[in-house]
Amino acid sequence: MLRLTRRTNPSRSLEILAPLVAVALTLVVAAILFVALGKNPADAFAAMFWRPVQDLYGWSELGVKVAPLILCAVGLAIGFRASVWNIGAEGQIVVGAIAASWVALAIGDGGFGLPGWLLPLLAGALGGMAWGAIPALLRTKANANEILVSLMLVYVGGFLLQYVVRGPMRDPMSFGFPQSPMFPDPARLPILLETTRLHLGFALALLAALVAWLFVARSYQGFVFRLSGVAPAAAAYAGFSRSRVIWGSFLISGGLAGLAGAAEVLGPIGQLQPAVSPGYGFAAIIVAFLGRLHPIGIVAAALLMGLFYLGGEIAQLELQLPIAITGVFQGLLLFFLLGADTFVRWRLVLGGTR
Repeated sequence: MLRLTRRTNPSRSLEILAPLVAVALTLVVAAILFVALGKNPADAFAAMFWRPVQDLYGWSELGVKVAPLILCAVGLAIGFRASVWNIGAEGQIVVGAIAASWVALAIGDGGFGLPGWLLPLLAGALGGMAWGAIPALLRTKANANEILVSLMLVYVGGFLLQYVVRGPMRDPMSFGFPQSPMFPDPARLPILLETTRLHLGFALALLAALVAWLFVARSYQGFVFRLSGVAPAAAAYAGFSRSRVIWGSFLISGGLAGLAGAAEVLGPIGQLQPAVSPGYGFAAIIVAFLGRLHPIGIVAAALLMGLFYLGGEIAQLELQLPIAITGVFQGLLLFFLLGADTFVRWRLVLGGTR
């Protein structure tokens, strides 16, 4: 009989290597999948991992893709370290985008003496925080499961988006298409590299990763969050409030997800549309764990996940592969990452009693 036995001292080296093993196994299975689809694996991998970044414009597009992934993932990682499971970043992205769009259209070209993009960006962060506060409130006051509540709110946020782009925020000159008016130029995020779409959101994402590292590794509250996740009984004995940790985790992760949504509509999109995110909020969960919940690892993992998005688009155009290939890569990566993490902490043995 095969059974799993917990390792007494899991290897730290294996824990670090587990994401690399997961990536390698993902590529092996992907090669088999390409052969089954009648495609040359070398051509497919070149289309997915080389052609997207063979010039400066490609790298700038990668920066556009990874910005929301980093923003969401670093926020989620703070909560995950504290064993607070926010699975609803996708909904918080959407609500943040709605809030930012409303403010951008309301203030027009004026920003009360501030940069025109600043107030919409802050509104997006506040919108994400407000949406994240709902599962925090229900968790602390009614002991509701934050996983289910945050996940269900993703669909509520999606329905809210469909309502506003077809109703109060629809452009009267859009000929019936569900979209808002284009934002005025002052409300758009500044471009970091001319002739590209790389915008200020990328710099904000890197700044968020740095601040998250300082918070987790160098601050007293970061210690409280980590202790609450690793040893909740010890944290309670020391007098640390679990409710504050839950509220803090959801407000931080929700705010950063809302900021990501705001950066998307104020940056490359330029208006509110029925589809704001291609699934960044869910992909950020994989990014957070692939990066070992560490900001530096998250940045590296986000680059890989961004390549999946860009490469999937190129593979669709050049090799006639379905756009769903991006989701297949993400699913394979998550599957092998969970499997690798399992065998880091558990040992498969033959024989013995159950």
